[in-house]
Amino acid sequence: MNTVTTAQGAPGADLLTLSGRPYELLFALENRLRVARLDIAAGQTQSWTGLGFRMGDTWLVAPREDVREVITPPKVTRVPGAKPWLLGVANVRGNLLPVTDFGLFLGRPPAAEQRDQRVLVFNSERVPAGVLVDEVVGYRQFAPSDQRHELARDAGDLQPYLLGGFVREGRNWLVLSLHKLTRSVTFTVAGL
Repeated sequence: MNTVTTAQGAPGADLLTLSGRPYELLFALENRLRVARLDIAAGQTQSWTGLGFRMGDTWLVAPREDVREVITPPKVTRVPGAKPWLLGVANVRGNLLPVTDFGLFLGRPPAAEQRDQRVLVFNSERVPAGVLVDEVVGYRQFAPSDQRHELARDAGDLQPYLLGGFVREGRNWLVLSLHKLTRSVTFTVAGL
């Protein structure tokens, strides 16, 4: 687990550990923002941003452009003759959204229903798709020095849907492409 290097919120401090101390949290956020502004002003920012989430024990990040929104799991209507990983379709603001259990899709055991589960809505007008994940942890930024392509090569069942990987603060983050996922034949053929 990451620890806070100083109570004053050094740039590497883990903000989660400050959740019970609001003034220190605000100070740490202000310091991070100040550092980021200096980097931008100096033209030194070359980072990649994606939406971080968890599936079981695996931490993933999706390109910011791939995710339209994150929603709580909606009530779904099962589709007769569909594979078990297609949980069903939901009415989300007047549009039908197929919702997939990503773990089941990969052949993993079904996850128990959890309070932190969310659905990532794919950012596409042509391909409506929602992917159920165990937890969403917000946007994450990665520097070029964080990049580790070998993580994607060694990712087993996830490998066909990955763009690469990052290591940051001791944690591996696999980069999931929702575009690759929704273009795969395995995903588009949901009937038995």
